[in-house]
Amino acid sequence: MKKFKPQPGFVVQAYRFALDPNSGQEAALRSHCGAARAAYNWAVAWVSATWWQRSAEESYGIAEDQLTEWRPWSLPALRKAFNENKHTDPRFSAWWSENSKEAYSTGLANAAAAFDNYSSSKRGARKGKRLGKPRFKSKHRARPACRFTTGTIRIERDRRHVTLPRLGTIRTHESTRKLERRLTAGTARILSATVRHERGRWFASFQVEVKREIQRVERPDVAVGVDLGVKSLAVMADSLGEIRYIPNPKHYDTAWQTLRRLSRRVSRRQGPAVDDPATGKTHRREPSKRWLQANADRNKVHHRVANLRADALHKLTTQITAEYGAVVVEDLNVAGMLKNRRLARKIADAGFGEIRRQIAYKTRRNGCRTVVANRWYPSSKTCSDCGAVKAKLPLHVRVFACDACPLVMDRDENAARNLAALAATCITGTGVAGDQGAKAPNPRGADQKTRATRPSRKAGTGRAGGEIPAQRGTETRDRQRDTEPLTLW
Repeated sequence: MKKFKPQPGFVVQAYRFALDPNSGQEAALRSHCGAARAAYNWAVAWVSATWWQRSAEESYGIAEDQLTEWRPWSLPALRKAFNENKHTDPRFSAWWSENSKEAYSTGLANAAAAFDNYSSSKRGARKGKRLGKPRFKSKHRARPACRFTTGTIRIERDRRHVTLPRLGTIRTHESTRKLERRLTAGTARILSATVRHERGRWFASFQVEVKREIQRVERPDVAVGVDLGVKSLAVMADSLGEIRYIPNPKHYDTAWQTLRRLSRRVSRRQGPAVDDPATGKTHRREPSKRWLQANADRNKVHHRVANLRADALHKLTTQITAEYGAVVVEDLNVAGMLKNRRLARKIADAGFGEIRRQIAYKTRRNGCRTVVANRWYPSSKTCSDCGAVKAKLPLHVRVFACDACPLVMDRDENAARNLAALAATCITGTGVAGDQGAKAPNPRGADQKTRATRPSRKAGTGRAGGEIPAQRGTETRDRQRDTEPLTLW
């Protein structure tokens, strides 16, 4: 499957609007999302049946070349098999016609992508953590979602309603004028729509091809280094020597006492699960109405915290990318930082990974550049004045005092200045401060840990039933890292 490429001068952007469906429309939304989940589970069972059959035949001593052939999991193959079975399968025959075909296509597409990712990961062709075999989606834990790619997908002219296939016209909680103006002017085209239930309400996300001109930043010749932290959410130092401190709003800590009180209330009610001390298993039961109300009150606080955090991060990253021509950020190991039990909650509340993601795509939209410092670059240990590198700098030491020069300043400010210098030294290669090629004295190698050698992922595992074959040559969702040299506007 070829990846969609927008027209020259256009970008693919999402517009999300909260919905206010009535009782009948909400039932239809849940039915469509349930149909997508049922189709996904059917596809996983249909493809996995081949593996179980091959495992049984292999245990009987049948040769590998005589085993049952693998069932294909490409989207066209799954659609063909599902359309042949939905009329006779008792799981679908009585109700499949009540929903749009796009609901079932959503589940089948997700299953095809899941098997592609699993196969690529098993062969070592996919980066990141090893992925396991696709599993069934639970009705109680899976997030309801459904995607529409064909049919009537429209933003109404009154800017307060959207129309989706089989669901009809649904009122929106907010105005849709931002998208409706572009559609009327002919500078946008809707590609697909996705409905999803999250944070206590329904949302409709429209994937739109939008004509967007590059927005010039206020200071294109200035680079800024952004040092993220817990005490201050970000310390910014630009190439002109200006320092800015962005305080950490700490939304979760603000609501911590309220969440503790509501969590105690939830724990005292009869919940949907109970542990059996005899078998050690968890059994589901019908939750009480008091538990449902208490859980809804607690979730409302969680949703408010998440909304406040998202709003603050978007405002911060928009401010940064609209002002500077180059933004330097660190390649932080957030997953490893979360293993620190003393700081995990505060690090998760700050949203380090989300800040970097938003800066990356917003700089591309504004025509500037994002520079990612190496994960092992000692920005906090390096003196921003003379370039000397400390052997150790514990986390509790908040003031940087250079041993080679009289520089004394806040460690976060020093790190931000080094990151700002990194943007210039990537081109000039001065060999001091932020130069990536500079050799710092590090006799113990404390800046970079070593890891034990692991076996290659490409090596065979000898799994029963044979190796899962690759059904696609390339993974359409993999992105190549930008290797172009840094240029300042």
